[in-house]
Amino acid sequence: MNSNINIGGMMANRAYLSPELECFVDQGDRYTFRQANQRVNQLAHYLKAKSIYPGDRVAILGKNRNQYVTALFAIAKADAITVPLNWRLHPAEIEYILNNSGAACLIYDEEFAPVVDQIRSQTGAREFICIGGQGKDISFEEALAESPADEPLFVSGGDDTAIIMYTSGTTGRPKGAMLTHSNLFFVTAGHCHTISWKYKDRFLSIAPLFHIGGLAPMMTNIHCGVTTVFLADFDPVMVWDLVEKERITLMMTVPVMTAAMLRVPGLDKKDLSSLEHIVCGGSIVPEQIFIEYKKMGIEVENVLGLTEYSGALTFWTHDMGWDKHTSVGKPVFHGDVKIVDPETRKELPSGEIGEICVMGPQVFKGYWNNPEATAAVLANGCYYSGDLGIKDTDGFIYIVDRLKDMVISGGENIYPAELEAVIIQHPGIADVAVVGKADQKWGEIPVAFVVKSPESDLNEDDVIGICRDRLAKFKSLKEVVFLDSLPRNGVGKLMKHVLRERLN
Repeated sequence: MNSNINIGGMMANRAYLSPELECFVDQGDRYTFRQANQRVNQLAHYLKAKSIYPGDRVAILGKNRNQYVTALFAIAKADAITVPLNWRLHPAEIEYILNNSGAACLIYDEEFAPVVDQIRSQTGAREFICIGGQGKDISFEEALAESPADEPLFVSGGDDTAIIMYTSGTTGRPKGAMLTHSNLFFVTAGHCHTISWKYKDRFLSIAPLFHIGGLAPMMTNIHCGVTTVFLADFDPVMVWDLVEKERITLMMTVPVMTAAMLRVPGLDKKDLSSLEHIVCGGSIVPEQIFIEYKKMGIEVENVLGLTEYSGALTFWTHDMGWDKHTSVGKPVFHGDVKIVDPETRKELPSGEIGEICVMGPQVFKGYWNNPEATAAVLANGCYYSGDLGIKDTDGFIYIVDRLKDMVISGGENIYPAELEAVIIQHPGIADVAVVGKADQKWGEIPVAFVVKSPESDLNEDDVIGICRDRLAKFKSLKEVVFLDSLPRNGVGKLMKHVLRERLN
């Protein structure tokens, strides 16, 4: 066993403790923890042999596959830093991240070879490894085959950076959040202690690994001794097939995935009895989602996760009481949350709206090569999230909105999330986003972008009436725009800046 807090050591320790427990299931490939750790070691040795030095950045452009996770832990054992790449980005955006991070090596899925060929000459990467391919670059399996499987010597850990995870860049160029080995150890420990992970669970990996909502749960599986079953492309029919075939007990989703899974016909004819929990985050979880899954004997648990917090910050489970289901729960183990005045950063009393400030060993190190952005959000060990929230007298956290999303109309503060929560309850509405539009009289007015449910005949007046009947007059919608779908990123989060640009 290795006592160094290095995420590569996490894999080595689990292989020592549970060598014959199944670690990865990926279509026809199955690996025990012992076998998976040996493959990690082989790739780590290969990277070292190719002059990947301590602190070098190694990027991964790939879908949810066992090779992705193997690479992540191998990079750590090579004392290098992983840079996950969102494969949904434009090639120019991928090129920017590669150059901004100074990546020395790129590991990529064969299906992204055309993208890699398009940008390789514009990057400083000197090594390329192709997963599943036999092209101009060495294949992943060839790299493993020519390398030994013994444990490599690694010296990084603790406060050294393990992963640079780039944010979505809604206010400009993406920023690289530096997550340390200690950050990731404590966030996975927090998941093990306070959310629904337990030894010998079987976890279905469908949330993208380029996002903290996919990566942190997968790392928790290694920490806790959980089998990971991979699904490279989200397909709600295939999700349920794998739940039945592989006896899945746990998964992590976003609400759009969870809703799509409910629409699969014939679920009553499947044996889904193994599935106990679905951890859901990324946006508001509609009440009906909780109810419908509960009828199936499956508990949906709500979490708030932040890249800069290395994973889940708060969690709600049914055991905490249905009266709290509209909250995002309480802080995970090792973490803490306080609500502060956005201007003075002084803590506010229970029940008052303020900025969510988070503390604990999970708080990230800062933004890569961006001290100004780091200084704006980090102070005295606290991360100022830019999210507005409330803490009730029982310590439960409620999300109000993004600080920058707040609409100020006629001097009144309007929180789009409040309007969205009311509108989405209507059965004729499938999706909604509310943003502010510049207005000469009021300064700003709230505008709703709505996706109607199939066969719904709602019109603009109907949607405006939904809010008028349940909210104060000053919060009333002024306009409604109907769309076929809302712009969302790779993990289902609304891209409100796209909607604002359309209006303003």
